[in-house]
Amino acid sequence: MTPRRPLIAGNWKMHKTPSEAASWTREFLADLAALEPLRCDLALMVPFTHLPGMARLTFGTALQLGSQDVSAHEEGAYTGEVSAAMVKDTGAAYAVIGHSERRQYHAEGDELVRAKLERALAADLVPVLCVGESRDQRDAGEARSVVLSQLRGALEGVHVESADRLVVAYEPVWAIGTGLTATADDAQEMCVAVRDELGRLLSDGVDVRVLYGGSMKPSNAEELLAQTDVDGGLIGGASLVAADLLDMIRATPPDGRGGTEEGTR
Repeated sequence: MTPRRPLIAGNWKMHKTPSEAASWTREFLADLAALEPLRCDLALMVPFTHLPGMARLTFGTALQLGSQDVSAHEEGAYTGEVSAAMVKDTGAAYAVIGHSERRQYHAEGDELVRAKLERALAADLVPVLCVGESRDQRDAGEARSVVLSQLRGALEGVHVESADRLVVAYEPVWAIGTGLTATADDAQEMCVAVRDELGRLLSDGVDVRVLYGGSMKPSNAEELLAQTDVDGGLIGGASLVAADLLDMIRATPPDGRGGTEEGTR
C-alpha cells in the first residue's frame, strides 16, 4: 500500500477582501518557493469572491483552492446560492462540506450535507467533509457516536469513485476558535474511528485522507501531524498568517501513511 500524501488545507472563513487576498497570495507564493518540492498537498478554502483572482495567481503552482460551501442545487432560481459547477469553473479543486459553523448557524443537517457533497462530486470537486462533536457531546461520552453518525448521514448511498475523490476532516467543535485543542492521542483515536467507518462505507474508504481540524497551529502541528492516522490539517485562523502556514507545511512528516501516493492532484 503506497503512502497517503498529507494535505495542509487552510480555511479562511470570512476574512480578507479580494484585494487583500491577492496581495497575501503573491507574498506567500514567493516564500513557498523556498520550500519546494513540498512533502504535502496544499490548499486554501476561501470566500467565493476570492476564487477567480486567486486562481489566476496560483495557476501552475503547488497551491490549490477550494470553496467553503456549495449549493445543494445544480442551478436555477436560488438567489444568493453558488453552484458547485460555478466553483469548479473558477479553477478550484476542493469544496468544504458540512463545516460545523454551517451546521450550527445555518441548521445544515445530514440530508442537506449529503446533497451538497453529491453536487461537489458531480462537478469534479473534491469534498472536504467535516464531522465533529460539541463539548457537551464529548463530556457525555457521545463523541464517537456523533461523529460516525454524521459520517454515515453524509456518505451512505453516495458513490465515491476512488479514495482520492474525498477528504474527511475531524473537527471537534469545542476546539474551533476557542484556543482549546484535542490532544494528539484524542485526534489519533477519532481519526482511526473515522477511517474504520470509511472502510465500511466505501470500497477503498481506508485510503481516504482524514485531517484534524481543531485549532491546529505551529506550536502543536508537528505532534498532531506525527500521528499515524492524521493525514494533515484543516486549519482556521493560523492559515491567515503566511509565516504560520509555512511553519505547518514544514511540520509535515517526511513519509506518508498507507493510501494514495498522488493525493488529489
